[in-house]
Amino acid sequence: MKNKKRLYPFTAIVGQENMKKALILNIINPNLGGVLIRGEKGTAKSTAVRAFEELLPEREEVEGCIFSCDPCDVSTMCDECLEKNEKGEDFSRKKGKMKVIDLPVSATEDRVVGTLDIEYAIKKGEKKFEPGILAMANRNILYVDEVNLLDDHIVDVLLDSAAMGVNTIEREGISYTHPANFILVGTMNPEEGDLRPQLLDRFGMVVDVVGEMDIENRVEVIKRRLEYEEDSEQFALKWESKQKELREKMINAMKILKDVKCDDDMYRTAAKISIELGVDGHRADISMIKTAKTVAAFEGKLNVENDHMLEAASLVLPHRMRRRPFEEGVMEFSKVEELIRGIEND
Repeated sequence: MKNKKRLYPFTAIVGQENMKKALILNIINPNLGGVLIRGEKGTAKSTAVRAFEELLPEREEVEGCIFSCDPCDVSTMCDECLEKNEKGEDFSRKKGKMKVIDLPVSATEDRVVGTLDIEYAIKKGEKKFEPGILAMANRNILYVDEVNLLDDHIVDVLLDSAAMGVNTIEREGISYTHPANFILVGTMNPEEGDLRPQLLDRFGMVVDVVGEMDIENRVEVIKRRLEYEEDSEQFALKWESKQKELREKMINAMKILKDVKCDDDMYRTAAKISIELGVDGHRADISMIKTAKTVAAFEGKLNVENDHMLEAASLVLPHRMRRRPFEEGVMEFSKVEELIRGIEND
């Protein structure tokens, strides 16, 4: 029997550093709000998301729970696990791995949110829930390829769940709620249409990817792809030490993230940047600080520095800036750099 083809290693992807970094940061800190990857066909968008699955960390789960609840976190438990906890019952625990859950563009509402068996509820007086994609996505990555082509109604459901961290199904006066904490990752080709502003703003980060323009890098892309197609097992083994190194760096960042400090000057910088660039609301300021702390943790540092703020700004600001009609909205990044570097001299 032929061996199953190995996934293309994440660390073997040539270039696209912003895309790779955005995915890494969201795993280290799932509260960053996910990432939207925009770019033309053939720029490794889907490859990167699929490849990333091999780097996802292990975590503790309640055995037998369809939502993979965290046995140590009462605040995010489903009703069943909560009830067991309140009764003082012990959980059977198991080691599980974070996964990438696909949400197809053609998915119906029932498939996304799940269904309630009304007949069963009336006859037995108990709720019977058939889980949907959002149930499987709890504590995982929810991946939507061609997110800009999603039905508006499904987009609304996603927005509600992303904002609240729960999914609520209501049918015939009966309702059921379950945890739906997921990292939202979307990919799209801008040539196929725009994304609704409400959904665009929900993504913590937006990364634009383009094909490599450096000849040597393009040659490397060809070589690696052909080598992978010839023998995916051998190719994956060749990159295993790099994969292990990145995995360990991510795990270390998760451990130290809560200890990373950010002084008041940095908070003022974030506010100043948002005001100067005409960013609406406060979400950008908060995202900037959270992302800068995560960048610092990834570098093994316990204090946020200007370079961390600069990198965070490049990921969280471009899609949030006000645009005048017919303006592409390309961010004048030199202005951001000037504002951040200017803090040193104040």
